[in-house]
Amino acid sequence: MIDEQLKKEWLESVGTEDALFDPEENAELLRRLRKPEGRIDAVLDTDTYNEIDDQYALAYMINSGEKINLKAVYAAPFTNCKSDGPGDGMEKSYEEILHILKLMNREDLKNRVFRGSREYLPDEKTPVVSEAAEDLADRAMSYTRENPLYVVAIAAITNIASAILLRPEITERMVLVWLGGNALDWPNNREYNLYQDIAAARVIFESRVPLVQLPCMGVVSSFTVSGPELKAYLKGKNPLCDYLADFTEQEALACGGGRTWSRPIWDVTAVGWLLDGDLMSDRIEYAPLPEYDHRYSLRKNSHFYKYVYYINRDNLLEDLVKKLTGQRN
Repeated sequence: MIDEQLKKEWLESVGTEDALFDPEENAELLRRLRKPEGRIDAVLDTDTYNEIDDQYALAYMINSGEKINLKAVYAAPFTNCKSDGPGDGMEKSYEEILHILKLMNREDLKNRVFRGSREYLPDEKTPVVSEAAEDLADRAMSYTRENPLYVVAIAAITNIASAILLRPEITERMVLVWLGGNALDWPNNREYNLYQDIAAARVIFESRVPLVQLPCMGVVSSFTVSGPELKAYLKGKNPLCDYLADFTEQEALACGGGRTWSRPIWDVTAVGWLLDGDLMSDRIEYAPLPEYDHRYSLRKNSHFYKYVYYINRDNLLEDLVKKLTGQRN
């Protein structure tokens, strides 16, 4: 039970008629948003072919088996110069997931990979049915508030929103860690993972699922890797590391990199939130609502969510390198 005086003060501060969320439920959200202890079950939702950082995140998650029991990988839709539309982007991501598993000699995980949505949500009430959405809707039902399924999402949030629309009760059985949107104080909220499917993002923020947000510009944009670091830390270590290093350099140069360059690999941070160690800092905020005009509606009478505001870049990069190269200490 929440302290009655605290409840009274909270209701007085927002006005009883304006309170969108019961403070006792917010207290329960605080409990469910604690960093997980011990080994946990998790799934990953990823637009893997979109750029290079998803590949790092997928490999990092697989090689963090001491903490994460990876139960499923979902291919997410995306639209840009690498795809002809969300369905094509999803299919290419599905194939890229299988490619990474082959490079890692982990083809035993192929049966855990599911195709996701071929289109974005048509509105905030209609799910897009896919293998991924149905798997999450079914899989999460075997978990509880006390023992939730952790869902790491590093793409447009279509698959996850569809699963929630298919079976809303799964919000009581999962914790969602999403890399999407920009920092609350960034000039705009036009961020790739969010603006592709704003309806899906709004479903997530309104669902009251325990949500950890890793904002892109202004927060996780600080997690970058440079050419000299890739050469020193990854090149020649194994086929996966060679692929990641070469692909990262190609993308950096294609985006205008010169003699000196660095490349964000920010999707890694969403996996890092689940792991032990001094990798990032977060705080509790009232959940905002993404709007269709690329801004947030900031609400002080809403439910709580967790907001990551700082990445310990060096610590996270060190742990990533150890996991990718197979170092033991």
